[in-house]
Amino acid sequence: MKITVHIVPNASRDEITGRTDDGEYRIKVQSPPVDGAANKALVKFLAKTFDVSKSRVRIVTGETARRKIVEIEGDDTAIQRILEGMGK
Repeated sequence: MKITVHIVPNASRDEITGRTDDGEYRIKVQSPPVDGAANKALVKFLAKTFDVSKSRVRIVTGETARRKIVEIEGDDTAIQRILEGMGK
């Protein structure tokens, strides 16, 4: 399943805080946007959130941007259910 996210680095904690007007999931991560640290934190957070291995979470586009398209390999129905619960 592919989702579009807007990442906010340097946050107080890792969390999905909702959706933007464009339908992107707003995700905060504690790591700074230096040397890919925020991207690694995003992958780790999403893997933990959706109970998949880190190798099953991939940033498709937006490596150096705040807006990213992320692909999560797993049960699409379960992923959607989790997103609906967290992204409101």
